[in-house]
Amino acid sequence: MLKKFLAASVMLFALASYAAVDANKATAADLDGLKGVGPSLSKRILDARQQGAFKDWPDLMLRVKGVKEKSASKLSAEGMTVNGESFRGGSMAPAAKAAPAKAAAAKP
Repeated sequence: MLKKFLAASVMLFALASYAAVDANKATAADLDGLKGVGPSLSKRILDARQQGAFKDWPDLMLRVKGVKEKSASKLSAEGMTVNGESFRGGSMAPAAKAAPAKAAAAKP
């Protein structure tokens, strides 16, 4: 009976420790607790969030320097969400991708 109780406790603890961390609600400590997020990245996320909540992953990727598809995929795998949504690769809107390219092409 004790073994079953301990096993159940360990499973519940494991689930609790993998709780999702939402980029719009997380504190610096919450973000730092994710593998791949250090003080520098958590500060960039919090600074960008002060301009307004992130609408979705593409919005976070556009506003936070250093977060692109590869890192967004890794952060999502570690438990980060944006508005409760995990990152789905290739979810960056075509208009959001094209905007920086058009701006660069417009420069003489």
